[in-house]
Amino acid sequence: MNIYLDHISKRFGREWIFKDVCLQFEGAKTYALTGSNGSGKSTLLQVIAGFMHPGKGTMRYENELGKMYQEHEIASAISCCTPYMELIEELSLDEFFQYHFRFKKPIMPIHDIVDQIGLGEHRNKYIVHFSSGMKQRVKLAQAIFADTEVLLLDEPCSNLDAAGIEQYHQFMQQWLGNRLLIVASNDADEYRMCSEHISMHQLKPVSHDSGK
Repeated sequence: MNIYLDHISKRFGREWIFKDVCLQFEGAKTYALTGSNGSGKSTLLQVIAGFMHPGKGTMRYENELGKMYQEHEIASAISCCTPYMELIEELSLDEFFQYHFRFKKPIMPIHDIVDQIGLGEHRNKYIVHFSSGMKQRVKLAQAIFADTEVLLLDEPCSNLDAAGIEQYHQFMQQWLGNRLLIVASNDADEYRMCSEHISMHQLKPVSHDSGK
């Protein structure tokens, strides 16, 4: 999938988060959205994912032949892991993955996914009883092990210990494949696999205005 952002802008109240942005994300390439806290990384990633509409401008999602994706096709082609995503904590780990992968095809059996993330002994435990690090592993797994064309990650190593961070990098090396990857982070270690870097500070308007 190729994703095109044509003169998109987004503001909250009178503050422009980014304005008149033109970017192209090409399939099978790896991109990092960088910048300090509050620079708009998460907002831009939500716009790319389709979770949030830009205030101005247009977006296109196309295959390698230039055919546009229909709106109902986009969600199944993109998988995400973000801090603002909520897990269904009333489900067990196995139940959550069974529910999630009704909507996106997994790249391996659910039993193997649970083993891959090192939570096999917890497969029947309710997610509400998981630690924050365990929950982050689940969030990463539901995105990385989905058979999608695009992988969007926002601060992927949040709440992970050293072992979890190492696991994340192993997964990126082993399971990313030819997907388009976009990582939003201000931690260089989280996006060290990305070849293209986009600074959010370069997308900021020179000055705030009233929105005209």
